[in-house]
Amino acid sequence: MKKTSIGGQALIEGVMMKGPDEIAMAVRKSDGEIVVKTEPVGKIEKSKLVKIPIIRGVIALINSMVIGIKALTYSAEFFQESSKDEEESKFEKWLKNKFGDKAEDITMYMSIAMSLALAILIFMFIPTIVINFFKNKISNQLILSGLEGILKITMFIAYIVIISRMKEIQRVFQYHGAEHKVIHCYESGRDVTVENARIFSTLHPRCGTSFLLIVMITSILIFSFLGWKNVILRIIMKIILLPIVAGISYEIIRWAGKSDSKVVSIISYPGLMLQKLTTSEPDDKQLEVAIEAFKKVLPEDEDADLW
Repeated sequence: MKKTSIGGQALIEGVMMKGPDEIAMAVRKSDGEIVVKTEPVGKIEKSKLVKIPIIRGVIALINSMVIGIKALTYSAEFFQESSKDEEESKFEKWLKNKFGDKAEDITMYMSIAMSLALAILIFMFIPTIVINFFKNKISNQLILSGLEGILKITMFIAYIVIISRMKEIQRVFQYHGAEHKVIHCYESGRDVTVENARIFSTLHPRCGTSFLLIVMITSILIFSFLGWKNVILRIIMKIILLPIVAGISYEIIRWAGKSDSKVVSIISYPGLMLQKLTTSEPDDKQLEVAIEAFKKVLPEDEDADLW
């Protein structure tokens, strides 16, 4: 089987694919037309830093968040029902006056910062505070850390289950499944067509869902060495150690995507099962969109006779 570094993300009625040199965002408009936008990958991805283990994981995580939010914003623009005459808010006007053309970038980075802060609050701060109430009854810090980890994973799964009931998210999860099927089809060595892609699984070991689960499991193991005497200090140390957690998790998911060993199968299994909540069977039109994005980022020396 072929192995590829190409990965992607589901968008609103579309799919983003990221290859070694380009990023492609394919969106099906309400009139049925598929629009594809391509742009080169960032300079940082061509730097020597991406060859350094652990560090490249931190870079990949931040970079994927930036690309992901930009791609989602791009796809959402096709379906926004806003009037051209709609008055901008005072904050939007201030940003444009202050930063000019860079206002959109500032807004995007603010969104990333807010997302990170919210994630830290929900999945790091709250579990620690809740379990801290039990430290007077449970003296073993490994047990406390284990309970904290179980609560964190339970909250994560509950969050996915809740959002998966929304119709808009269900469509996104179908495009997520289409992305995986197309990549599986290519890695199998078959021609990348709707007919061939249709038969493959919606689950893939290099999925972002699996990465998030590995991040949580890795954090449980690393944070178990932190004490519980001062809960604020514990939270601060967890935030400081986040880049290391992300870097180690990235190396694990990268290894899992390249190996077919039994050890990898065992490690990947929980993440694959979780993907059953974040992916759904796509229809042929959704597969078409994923294929359009995929073929735009495949290096020229690899795309012969695939379509």
